[in-house]
Amino acid sequence: MLQVSNLQVSYGQSQVIEDLSLVTGKGEIVAVMGRNGMGKTTLLKALIGILPARNGRIELDGKSLTGLESYQRVAAGIAYVPQGRMIFPALTVLENIQTGMPRAAEGRVPEDIYALFPVLFEMRARKGGNLSGGQQQQLAIARALVSNPRVLLLDEPTEGIQPSIIKDIGRILKEIRKLRDLTIVVSEQVLSFALDVADRILVIEKGRIVHEDPRARVDAVKLSQYLSV
Repeated sequence: MLQVSNLQVSYGQSQVIEDLSLVTGKGEIVAVMGRNGMGKTTLLKALIGILPARNGRIELDGKSLTGLESYQRVAAGIAYVPQGRMIFPALTVLENIQTGMPRAAEGRVPEDIYALFPVLFEMRARKGGNLSGGQQQQLAIARALVSNPRVLLLDEPTEGIQPSIIKDIGRILKEIRKLRDLTIVVSEQVLSFALDVADRILVIEKGRIVHEDPRARVDAVKLSQYLSV
C-alpha cells in the first residue's frame, strides 16, 4: 500500500533521514520505534509532505506522491495525526472533526466515527481544550479518519496518556483497521503498546531502519536495547 524508496530528508545541512526504504501491506499495522531524535517524527512529516525530501520516492498504492503538497497527499489517501494531537482548543469537538472533512461531506460526521469514539458524541459541543489528553487523542484520530484515508500515520499517540487510556487507544486502532481495512503506520516509544497493536515492528536509528521483525518473532529484550538511552 505504501512504498518508500531511498528517502533522504534534511533540516538545513543536517541529514536526518538517510536512504530509508519501507514497504507496508494493505491493512497492516507497522510500528516505527526508536529513541528521541532518531528520525521517527521526521519520517512521518516527510510522508505527509510537511517536510520536503531531498531524494527518494514515496508511492501510495502505486501512485507517486513525491513532490505533492500535504493537502494533495491527503486527497490521495494519507492522513496524519501529529505528535501532541494539535487539536484546535477553542473549537468544539464537532468543529474539530469537521476541519478534517472534505467539502462534499457538508459537515455531516460519518456514523462510524461516533461508533468508534462514543465519548466524542457525548462531548461534541464541548471545547477541544477542555478534553483530557486521551480524549484529545481520540479527537485527533477522528479528525484524520473523516478524510477517508487508506494510510493513517500516527506520531507518538501514547505521549502524555495515562496507561489505562493507552490500552483504549490500542483497541481503537485495531478496530479502525478492521472496519476501514486501512494501513496504519505508528511511531512509538512504548514497547508494550507497539507489541499490542503492530503486525510488524521496525527500529529507526540515525535516520535508517536498523532492525525489523514481525510481532511473532520480536525479542523484547533485544528491542529494549535499541530504545534505552
